[in-house]
Amino acid sequence: MQVEAPAILRALAAGFTRFIRAFAPHHPAQVIVLGFAGAVAAGTGLLLLPVATADGGGASPLDALFTATSAVCVTGLITVDTPVFWSGFGQVVILVLIQIGGFGVMSFGTLLGVLTARRLGLRSRISAAAETKSSGFGDVRQVLVGVLLISLIVEAALALILTIHFMAGYGYPPGDAVWHGVFHSISAFNNAGFALYSDNLMGFVGDPWICLPISAAVIIGGLGFPVLFELGRQFRRPIHWSMNTKLVLVGSAILLAGGTVFLTAVEWANPATLGGLSPADRVLAGFFQSAITRTAGFNSVDIAQMNPVSWLGMDILMFIGGGPAGTAGGLKITTFAVLFFILSTELQGGTAVNIFGKRLSRAVHRQAITVVLLAIALVTGSTMFLMLITDFGQERILLEVISAFATVGLSTGITAAIPPAGQLVLILLMFVGRLGPVTLGAALALRERPMLYEYPKERPLIG
Repeated sequence: MQVEAPAILRALAAGFTRFIRAFAPHHPAQVIVLGFAGAVAAGTGLLLLPVATADGGGASPLDALFTATSAVCVTGLITVDTPVFWSGFGQVVILVLIQIGGFGVMSFGTLLGVLTARRLGLRSRISAAAETKSSGFGDVRQVLVGVLLISLIVEAALALILTIHFMAGYGYPPGDAVWHGVFHSISAFNNAGFALYSDNLMGFVGDPWICLPISAAVIIGGLGFPVLFELGRQFRRPIHWSMNTKLVLVGSAILLAGGTVFLTAVEWANPATLGGLSPADRVLAGFFQSAITRTAGFNSVDIAQMNPVSWLGMDILMFIGGGPAGTAGGLKITTFAVLFFILSTELQGGTAVNIFGKRLSRAVHRQAITVVLLAIALVTGSTMFLMLITDFGQERILLEVISAFATVGLSTGITAAIPPAGQLVLILLMFVGRLGPVTLGAALALRERPMLYEYPKERPLIG
């Protein structure tokens, strides 16, 4: 036995090494997915603690998992009333999860490595570059520090404005004003939509000092960090802006203005939403809801009382979302802009897709089509499943599903009433929606399989 023991140990060590190599993540997307899953698991564990709930009785595993996923994926859908159900400790946990999720789990972990060890390993640089969509490995440190500075500046400025207004305009004690200011500023910039009021922000529907700063933070976070970096470097030289920046800025302006006009017009005479407000407040509420629909999830009017046509319009806005590599969700403005220009080129009989004087890479064509088709399939399948297990109408379920997938957080109030199986579907949608269908698909792939040959071409009949 003494002779065989080393051999057995060597065999066990070799087997363990092969196991680690077989199942350890090799693709950056796999690392990102596991990082987000780990953050959700840690948040769930903290929210399960009795101290996390106001009554000290502890949350159910499903409520804790749902809330943690919603926070990490910066969605804002809830199954329990945030200010009533969760204690101060629980709300702090939610706030930390929002900040980590909005910043990016792998980016947050890599930034900690930069601040402590002051150096990055290759895997950390690759993972952070994939998550932040950096142009290369060498600039990852600079990008992460820039993301941190932008986040802190915007959140601090908004927190200061809200804190002062809560004290001066509503008589909040200083401690409460600071807490409400900080919580809503972080929730707004990270496009999370969590609020410390049971009716969200409906009590501030006509207050521009609340609605406009929060809208501004949501819009800034939704532009994406690459756009913010480029604007910081070349704000006065738009001719040098990249195609990505131009698409995001032009698309955001069109969707924001179009959404404001549409929602304000449809809801103008609805007594349950905008009808009882002054004309100025109606326009403010319409603008706020248009900005928030992409993709923060706050609401200053009762979503459940809105016209079904408004729900459909918000579905479209939520599905499109904001800019890439930021805190917004959805399929991103650039994805739909690419599809629009592909369609326009095809209708005009063109051979190459040109955008703002630049030719679009054909690889981007396939990526955009893949992302949209996967998203449509996931949203359609989830909607059909929820229709089978609930009695809610298709309009409400579709809004709930798109809100979860696009990590928005808007709801007609049916989230808590959906059966556990349906809530698990929403959890999956939030997770996939935050990471992106392609990222998740790449993470599940065992290895890349490059084609070493090509088949002969042939064209089927289309249409």
